[in-house]
Amino acid sequence: MAYSDFTLRKVSQDFHLTLMQGAFLPKTQPITPSPYLTQFLETSLPLAIALGTEKARSGMLICPILIEVRELLNQQVSLFSGTDFTVDPSLGLSGICDFVISRSPEQILIEAPVAVIVEAKKDDLNAGLGQCIAEMVAAQKFNQQQNNSIGVIYGSVTTGSLWRFIKLENQMVTIDLTEYSVPPIDKILGILTGLVSDNVAAALA
Repeated sequence: MAYSDFTLRKVSQDFHLTLMQGAFLPKTQPITPSPYLTQFLETSLPLAIALGTEKARSGMLICPILIEVRELLNQQVSLFSGTDFTVDPSLGLSGICDFVISRSPEQILIEAPVAVIVEAKKDDLNAGLGQCIAEMVAAQKFNQQQNNSIGVIYGSVTTGSLWRFIKLENQMVTIDLTEYSVPPIDKILGILTGLVSDNVAAALA
């Protein structure tokens, strides 16, 4: 069994999670993108949408946005894409994560604390919720195993042009049903930077 086998119902039952809907995102200011990202997205967004595949959206939309977030945080976080993140195969917490952001600047191996999980989908965001939450549970357990746990794990299911956010705190999962669109990119950069910064505060508290 792997992350992709989890539905929303299965992940909530297997890990005894309480699901709720609601807004939780911290208040953040929009962040003006770099000229490079602005120009890149102007070119890549129409092409990625036209190609319509998960791979195109991951490489041409999501990855450049997350790289920008890493640069905004002065490369003090690490970003992994398509990396094996097997934490506990006996629980089904195994497989490849589309994107993992860790609060460690270590870029060779994934180190705790893992703060944000981003799951790429080509269209249906709802279909990715179970998988993303399973990966967030794995991140929570990984941090605990490494004795570097933080209070909250964030996740996002995204097509690159639409983003939906999830929060895991203890056994409580909060799903924000709002879909944030790109463009504009300013809002998404503010949100993503704020989520990692929120984990920074939690880690230092």
